[in-house]
Amino acid sequence: MASTRTASIPAGMENFTVGLIGMGDMGRMYAERLSEAGWSVEAAFIDRVIAEYGPSTKMGAIVGGQTSCKSPEIEAFEAHLPSDVFIVSCHSLHGPGVDPQNQPLVLIQHRAPDEALHKVEAVLSCLKSKYVHLSAQEHDRITADTQAVTHAAFLSMGKAWHANTQYPWELSRYVGGVENVKMNIMLRIYSQKWHVYAGLAILNPEARKQVAQYAKSVTELYKLMLEGDLAGLTARIYAARDKVFGPSKIWDSRPLLEASILTSFSLGTPTAETPARPNNHLSLLAMVDCWAELGIVPYDHMLCSTPLFRLRLGVTEHLFRNKDMLDETLCTAVQDKRYRSDDLEFTFAARGWAECVTLGHFETWEKRFVSTQEFFQPRFADAKKVGDEMMKKVQESMDANLKAEGK
Repeated sequence: MASTRTASIPAGMENFTVGLIGMGDMGRMYAERLSEAGWSVEAAFIDRVIAEYGPSTKMGAIVGGQTSCKSPEIEAFEAHLPSDVFIVSCHSLHGPGVDPQNQPLVLIQHRAPDEALHKVEAVLSCLKSKYVHLSAQEHDRITADTQAVTHAAFLSMGKAWHANTQYPWELSRYVGGVENVKMNIMLRIYSQKWHVYAGLAILNPEARKQVAQYAKSVTELYKLMLEGDLAGLTARIYAARDKVFGPSKIWDSRPLLEASILTSFSLGTPTAETPARPNNHLSLLAMVDCWAELGIVPYDHMLCSTPLFRLRLGVTEHLFRNKDMLDETLCTAVQDKRYRSDDLEFTFAARGWAECVTLGHFETWEKRFVSTQEFFQPRFADAKKVGDEMMKKVQESMDANLKAEGK
């Protein structure tokens, strides 16, 4: 392991390198603690690190990476590794807090014989994950399709609540089944390292395009709300629904999320004095509108689904498969002006993230992310407990469905 820390470090240590040889119990403890402290190889610096250490790789070695964006990783390997070194990359499509058993693990046999691939499969078999064999390009397209837009939505939610100095679980407007999931996913994202999401959005060309479209969808839908154009908003959203979900493709099947999962894991409780009230769900409407504009059908990637993927997609599906709820949402968007300031901040936030991605500004992304992370920091421990239980329920549902299908 070799890595360079680049932010929040003592003067004179900007290029300080940490290397570990040996991974016994003590070596593992040091690696975990140093990584938690931020001495990690962020995806933005992978070319620099491989350029320094790659040429000394021994003949016949198998080299790979675990970054969430494979294009820059593969380019760095090809540029700096000797031609007699094999390249087999991987990527576990779940976070570090999720049990890897039965989760999708992508293997990319980029420059290697089958024998090398089988060795990698044998080494990684201890994770008990499901192997998914893809090319680097296929991987980046699928991760963009399944993560870029949803990350942009939940990052923008957090930024908007931060801008309004709101803890949403304390407000009646953000209490309820869909709200439970939205808040928990937002907190789960902001409790992670900033560079994980920056790398996926900025370094992946497909993701950059999608984040830009998401901001455009948010802006255009918000304008329809401001104009009071219920007919125009309804026509656009229903067209997006049919394009993304397809009436014959989804609605006759079981929902990705059971209703009990939506209602069981709340961070707040409605009271008789302040009951939950309808929301316009601009973030979810824009998500489907964005997918429709780009011709993305996220169900095409169920082979790579994880509990978090199903949770993000499932909460959106829950809104769109319930016509009464969707119609109520659209009416609220146009008629209920109590959400105007929240929606304005959300629109600003979505456009701000898109600008960071378009310009490739990692430093600006970090500052935006960390400031909001600090705002929500006191609630991360509680949110993790609730979120982990939610993930467990989703995984149990996934396992039950696979068993019923005989897979």
